[in-house]
Amino acid sequence: MATAVREALAKARRSAAHLEMRDSYMRDDPEFVRWQRGHRYDPADRDAWWRPWLDVVADVAGRGVVVRRLRVVSEPLSDYVRYEYDGTFTNVAAGEDVRWLPRSRAGDLLLPALDGWVVDEETVILHHFSGEGQWTEPRMEVRYDPALAAQYLKAYDTAWRRAVPHAEYRPV
Repeated sequence: MATAVREALAKARRSAAHLEMRDSYMRDDPEFVRWQRGHRYDPADRDAWWRPWLDVVADVAGRGVVVRRLRVVSEPLSDYVRYEYDGTFTNVAAGEDVRWLPRSRAGDLLLPALDGWVVDEETVILHHFSGEGQWTEPRMEVRYDPALAAQYLKAYDTAWRRAVPHAEYRPV
């Protein structure tokens, strides 16, 4: 995970909300490639799937910060999003609250154009991707802007209320 997000989460006091809206990211990610070849993590073998990002989330959540991840997805799910779904138990184990919002349930919502994070209702970290899901420059844009954060959170919270908790979501 990029330094900007790690730094913001290290300073977080109350909340961190992550919005993901793409149907694929970094399709050359070695873990995604392994998944495509049939590899699946065993939830009982924590040592096999625990990674540094999960340490960050566990630390933040352990301090009482509410960490949420909302995935707005097309159905049927793309291979990449199905890969994310299969591995989401790791995010949940680290302390994230994850929800899924099918696009078919979001047609009347106004959502931001870019994925990103809102931390403590004041810091917005925007993610920049190409049409193919690869990082573009700047990869992340950090804005300390409470007004922008409020706009993102208004849209996020509206979508969050409509989204399905991970434990209940059954992908199509």
